[in-house]
Amino acid sequence: MNRSACTIGIAATVGSCFGLFACATHTHSAPPSGLVISDVTIVSPERAAPLEHAYVRILDGKISELSQRPLRGETEIDGTGRYLTPGLIDSHVHLGAIPGMQPDQEHAHPDIARVAREQFPRSYLYFGFTTIIDLNSDPAGMGRWRDAPLIPDTFFCGGAALMDGYPMNYVPKPQRYAMPYIIVEPEGAAALPPGVDPAGHTPQAVVARMKSDGAICVKTFFERGFGAEHDLPVPQLTTIRTLVQAAHAAGLPVLMHANSAEAQTFALDTGVDIIAHGLWSTTEKTAPGELTPAMKAILDRVVANEVGWQPTVQVLHGIEELLNPAFLSDPMLARVLPRSLIDWYGSREGQWFHDGAEGVAKTDPAALTSLTAERERVSAATGYLAQRGARLLFGTDTPSAPIYTNPPGLNARLEMSNWIAAGVSETELFHALTIDNARMLRLDKQIGTVEPGKTANLLLLSRNPLQHVEAYDTIEMVFLHGRPTFRAELVANKAGVSANTPPKAVE
Repeated sequence: MNRSACTIGIAATVGSCFGLFACATHTHSAPPSGLVISDVTIVSPERAAPLEHAYVRILDGKISELSQRPLRGETEIDGTGRYLTPGLIDSHVHLGAIPGMQPDQEHAHPDIARVAREQFPRSYLYFGFTTIIDLNSDPAGMGRWRDAPLIPDTFFCGGAALMDGYPMNYVPKPQRYAMPYIIVEPEGAAALPPGVDPAGHTPQAVVARMKSDGAICVKTFFERGFGAEHDLPVPQLTTIRTLVQAAHAAGLPVLMHANSAEAQTFALDTGVDIIAHGLWSTTEKTAPGELTPAMKAILDRVVANEVGWQPTVQVLHGIEELLNPAFLSDPMLARVLPRSLIDWYGSREGQWFHDGAEGVAKTDPAALTSLTAERERVSAATGYLAQRGARLLFGTDTPSAPIYTNPPGLNARLEMSNWIAAGVSETELFHALTIDNARMLRLDKQIGTVEPGKTANLLLLSRNPLQHVEAYDTIEMVFLHGRPTFRAELVANKAGVSANTPPKAVE
């Protein structure tokens, strides 16, 4: 084969050209020089309408040229009848743990854990997510994730938790005080163990350390707790305002875990940039899906203040799925999870969370009734905000808890359907998945659109995502820094698994 004249028809899944791309993907070799995608329709959020019969040249991992006249390259991909979009962004994930597996269980099953950790990055890519943001990590936490041979572009926020508050309450003492970015308010300094200097845990010191560590954002928390732990300490208003001021001075946006009416009011009062959950909880008694005047007042402030808002509806569906005995038999799981991990989830050991006190508490009848009400409330709130042009941002909180019902990648595809069911249009969803996430996280100079100079993180689909959410089930090729990979190559269990069957509809 003369590689200088390699032209790829997208229907091909084997052959010499495909072998060239597979090699580039798995060995991190340079992308093909002068790759051209020909006669494709570009769907990009900065455009009022798709650009038909376009030619896109990619050089050195970036988009170098767009044209409606033919371009020639060393390698060409025929895009006739297909759509080229920016890669998608999930702005709320957690990458440290294997969902549903505790550290001691991972240690006991190293082979299962190894193949799972190798697959998870590919599962995000399978659903088109070329960029993901871990909202509570540090350089050490990112190191293990970045060891995988093929990963989306991955960034992290530092998690500025209040000392002994959420989520550090889950870490045993005294290990929790070794967490790098905890905030210590003056009255809490006396409780620190010897050797921990409170001067290193002021809002200003924490932000400075995050910036030095390479974080692109700051995440903080207002959470009184769940279940038995329902009276956790929460930060003072002045503390978070100081944190926001320091973060903005350092060029870092601030997100807040806030899923109740009280917490979202607090978030708005502090001036954070993004509320990292939907409006789930309230002390008001309401009918299913009802938004009271007090709730609407909070949502109207979200719109007026141009605050980003991540609904994360799939978190609530995921908890409900713990009671679904057919969940582990869903054929979609075989695309994103290794068979050995699925089988382990179905074992007695793998059911530890479901069978344990916390899992049982989450799925008792009263809790499920409350959960359904929260899901309907956040769906109604999402639709309310969409109608008013709010800055909805796409994030999934994958995984939201130590549960196996938030599978990487698939969780995001299901969240897309949640948005559509809530009344968000396909165009609004597309913007939230691409440019809106990029802008709010200050990545828009690199990603979010199909324009010259941008990183060539792209998707090739056979349907238009501005018209059908199901278009995301028709991804044929994923480009990561200009390196193309056929979607079928990203499937977890390739034997007998179809690449493009859509996931089941969200009820």
